[in-house]
Amino acid sequence: MSSEIKVNKITSSSGSTLEFGGAGDTVSVGSGATVSGFGGGKVLQVIQAVKTDTFSTAAADFTDITGISASITPSSSSSKILIQVSIGTHDVSAAAVIHYRLMRDSTPIGLGDSSTQTTFASTIDNDRGEGQGMMYLDSPSSTSSINYKLQGYPSGSSTLYINYREGAGYYTISTITLMEIAG
Repeated sequence: MSSEIKVNKITSSSGSTLEFGGAGDTVSVGSGATVSGFGGGKVLQVIQAVKTDTFSTAAADFTDITGISASITPSSSSSKILIQVSIGTHDVSAAAVIHYRLMRDSTPIGLGDSSTQTTFASTIDNDRGEGQGMMYLDSPSSTSSINYKLQGYPSGSSTLYINYREGAGYYTISTITLMEIAG
């Protein structure tokens, strides 16, 4: 047996706690209905790009790493975007420093206080590959489509490889994941 009550507002008689249901009950919201006023922090949407092919560069400056890019359209200008990057990387020369930079459209974000303007860096020996990862919480203050991507370059005269360990034949994947977090 079901019952229906139609009201515009329900308030607590004591002015403190309003309880819906009891232990073990399920409180549901109808399809298409929205619920508001619960504060921020909820994940509103998740976008992921998975790179399965390889990439390499010997460029002496930041270069887009193809395939480690994803776009998201925030539902509110108060939303934050949590960016998670995970890459499989390798370098051909001994102990080269690999520099990475996170981009929001054409703007570098999450940069350290140095002349290299790097988001994160790693030193990789030529006899092994490494997994690299990072997270960054961005506040774009926008409801337009935003593209996040990763750029990288190796120091010196080395070559950066993504998803491939040169000489060993190991292949990996890399991902970029965007999560809209309610503000």
